Amino acid sequence: MNFIKRRTILTGAASVAGLSLASPFVSRRSYAQGSSGSVNIFAWAGYLNDEMLSAFTEATGIQANYTPYGTNDELLNQLRANDGAGFDIIWPTVDRVPNYVEFGLVQPLDISKIEVDRCLPSAWSSSENLGAVIDGERYQVPTDWGTEGIAFDRDQMPLEYGTASYGDIWKPEAEGLATVRGHSGLVGLGLWLEAEGRLPMPMREAFVSEENMVAIYDVILAEAIARKANIAQFWTNENEAQGAFRVNGCAVGQTWDSTAAALAKEGLNVGFLAPKEGALTWMEGVSIPSGAENLDQAYAFINWFLTPEAGAMYTNATSINSTAVGAAELTSDDAKAFFANAYPGDALEKLWWWPIQETWFVEKRNEYQDRFLSA
Repeated sequence: MNFIKRRTILTGAASVAGLSLASPFVSRRSYAQGSSGSVNIFAWAGYLNDEMLSAFTEATGIQANYTPYGTNDELLNQLRANDGAGFDIIWPTVDRVPNYVEFGLVQPLDISKIEVDRCLPSAWSSSENLGAVIDGERYQVPTDWGTEGIAFDRDQMPLEYGTASYGDIWKPEAEGLATVRGHSGLVGLGLWLEAEGRLPMPMREAFVSEENMVAIYDVILAEAIARKANIAQFWTNENEAQGAFRVNGCAVGQTWDSTAAALAKEGLNVGFLAPKEGALTWMEGVSIPSGAENLDQAYAFINWFLTPEAGAMYTNATSINSTAVGAAELTSDDAKAFFANAYPGDALEKLWWWPIQETWFVEKRNEYQDRFLSA
């Protein structure tokens, strides 16, 4: 795999945001040292492991307390219940950051305390219009990016790049063998229908207004209900997505890249491909809740996580791509091979970046998801 592609693909997000980006460079600054205290981190399940937490403590002298969650909604609901208190670091996807700002759950970041040159300039700049910056204030530091595409059993449901499609999940041959997440599965289905010329307007227009969304999602929902027999299991988090293949007999599904990577590490013959319509692509990052108590330690964690060593450790563990300058060069051969196999050919040029999901959209998409699940 050419790691340059991993480093620079975020310019695609910048293109969506209408930005021109500079090339990345390697920071020569030293790690933060000599600190103390603790930091309370609320992050996605599987994102941090004992090796990473120990390395952070060794580098900074700070004790990290890690609490996992499974979904963006779980994170948002927990923060709202606590009025933004209880944690010093949270890890939302960038398109959902405006939801946290709307409810006063995160605080503007002090850029002077962040080693900005440790983050890929393309990620830093493109995140501005993807949700990280609101009314001139930055609320998130981009730390990683990944995709939702097609996971498939190579024996039961072999797929190849260029023909692999979201439609493979919904075709008759996949009856009783597929898994999707409710709300994003509808988006993937929508992208297939768009490519087939069956939507009233492009899928991206659904994020612009409720009127557009209803016109588009009514078509998607009808198709999803008609093909619901294909879905053997719905998933909402990483454990459920893996379980669909591991124990529940699924042979194809729309999952995160990390899902297929974890199954492959277990020895299952599961692959992952970006579909021809474009893999759903998200950027994530760390934010500081409005009620955070350990601010110095929170900024120390941000700066440590953007080091090449931490970024590579993260990618090796999760197969999710770090935004730390220099991390791609340090990743394992397995991580590089997974990336190359998942995004061959022109896949990186076709990535479909999630638009900002405003509160009205999230509420409405959940309504459609519930109607699909209960049909």
